[in-house]
Amino acid sequence: MSRRLKTVFAAVLVALAGTLAAQPANATATHGAKPTVVLVHGAWADASGWNGVIARLTSDGYPVLAPANPLRGLASDVAYLNSLLATVDGPVVLVGHSYGGSVVTNAAVADPDVKALVYVSAVIPDQGESVFDLSTKYAGSKIGDNTIKTVPLASGDADVYVKTENFADIFSADLPRSTSALLAATQRPITYGALTEPSGTPAWKTIPSWALIPRDDQVIPLQAQRFMTARAKSRTVEVSGAHAILISKPGKVTELIETAARATN
Repeated sequence: MSRRLKTVFAAVLVALAGTLAAQPANATATHGAKPTVVLVHGAWADASGWNGVIARLTSDGYPVLAPANPLRGLASDVAYLNSLLATVDGPVVLVGHSYGGSVVTNAAVADPDVKALVYVSAVIPDQGESVFDLSTKYAGSKIGDNTIKTVPLASGDADVYVKTENFADIFSADLPRSTSALLAATQRPITYGALTEPSGTPAWKTIPSWALIPRDDQVIPLQAQRFMTARAKSRTVEVSGAHAILISKPGKVTELIETAARATN
């Protein structure tokens, strides 16, 4: 190699070394990092309903959070979720089941890190609509006066439960009866106020969304879910199954979440 070529080669190496030194220490680790998946459960359930989904997501390398949704009121539940989201660094895929769909629809508006919404047998409200409005918009829901019980609260509101004897048929018909019995006994009630509180500005108007619809849902009628997902322009998958599809078919739910997550890249 001539002296001139050696000089040019050395200059290139120095320049390259300077460029690499200027990169942040975590640049390689950050590039292509997977988004955090935040899973929000709905009424008459708790975060353990996501266990099968969480196992699959974490096995595939996704960071996951599944908070306990308070189920006390839409605005307060949204505020709680926003507090949690504020602690998450980087992009987020926000997933809501059932009433949780209403919570994520409102919470995502205030968080620019939410890059995708995933609705799982969920309510997807527009501004001014309530969970009650949408679940009764079309015939087919078995949630009614004869299948629920209410517990009055000191605040003047009331907690709403699904009656134990109706729980399996309404909520989890595609699960073993023994599993449904446990879910019924441990169900977390939602307040009547949360079910009737109007929703705010919907995030699905500005954030891309995906949806999974169980065709045998007895809580949110099939026609209602098709109406909401079409309106939100959600990329939608329909499967056979009941309202608790996140428990009975965690693989299908995970597949859709990971599809949404890959789209954030």
